[in-house]
Amino acid sequence: MYFLHEAEVTVLGIESSCDESAVSVVSSHGKVLSHKMISQKEHQDYGGVVPEIASRAHLRFLSDLVYQAVSNVVDFENIDAVAVTSGPGLIGGLIVGVMIAKAIASVMQKPIIAINHLEAHALVVRMFDKVNFPFLLLIISGGHCQFLIAYNVGKYKKLGSSIDDSLGEAFDKIAKMLNLGYPGGSSIEEKSINGNSRFVLPRALLNRAGCDFSFSGIKTAVKNIIHKEKVIDDQVICDISASFQECVSDILVNRICNAIKVTNDINFNIKQMVVTGGVAANNFLRSKILSCARDHNFEVLFPPQNLCTDNAIMVGWAGIENFFVGNISDLNFVPKSRWELEDM
Repeated sequence: MYFLHEAEVTVLGIESSCDESAVSVVSSHGKVLSHKMISQKEHQDYGGVVPEIASRAHLRFLSDLVYQAVSNVVDFENIDAVAVTSGPGLIGGLIVGVMIAKAIASVMQKPIIAINHLEAHALVVRMFDKVNFPFLLLIISGGHCQFLIAYNVGKYKKLGSSIDDSLGEAFDKIAKMLNLGYPGGSSIEEKSINGNSRFVLPRALLNRAGCDFSFSGIKTAVKNIIHKEKVIDDQVICDISASFQECVSDILVNRICNAIKVTNDINFNIKQMVVTGGVAANNFLRSKILSCARDHNFEVLFPPQNLCTDNAIMVGWAGIENFFVGNISDLNFVPKSRWELEDM
């Protein structure tokens, strides 16, 4: 475990930006004192997250999760700060989390820290590994796909992003086409193991300059394959899944090569890359990214796979990082559905 600071600080973290209701108690000495989470299964019947259902579920679950996370672990008096995801995300869920966090902070007279959800993804790896600023950052999740340079807590420079869909969105939509359910990332990865990547899918922007991504053409190509195939049996589903992952890995490797070149031009001393977000849990993509980075003498660091997807541990840890650099919020802040890391 990585000790961020000699003085031990304990933070309550609250996450409600999408369809995970989660609360954690985290120590600056890298200890997870508790983590309580409920994944909202209500959305599976709809093939995606329904914002109204999500916000009502957060309202139903979060208060109880706070009690479960804190009771028998630490007294509220011994919590040093409250950290809450304040954007980007679904505004209804964000409002629920922020209101609960403000109530706790107000009643207990504790500092409150508004956490950028993307920064929480970016920083959680520092809870387990020694990652020094500045570093190259790749976020690949359900809502975002972007390269940045992380200069410090709260200081980021974007190098490129998706010009259409996020990578996680592409996984989910193709999984829906194949009737694999929601969320689709783990299902596609599982199916691809027994698949043959025989279908040719477009690799948009491949070998072009820059660090931007494009994934929308892949969805159209998969849709056309499904229409052309007379029988969509399990083997065809496995083959499409394998072809999709192979296509995505080619795009990621090409874009990573570009991002490393751009990073070297900015600061040749940067030799670490953090890859985070829900898609970063994919083992096939991890292996391809690791191989590519090694070829460029870059060290790649991933969060533990269970912390790639949304969770409150990363929110608590981001709270600790912000606490130590003095980024404390007042009680008047409002949640934001859109909040770029560059705008912090």
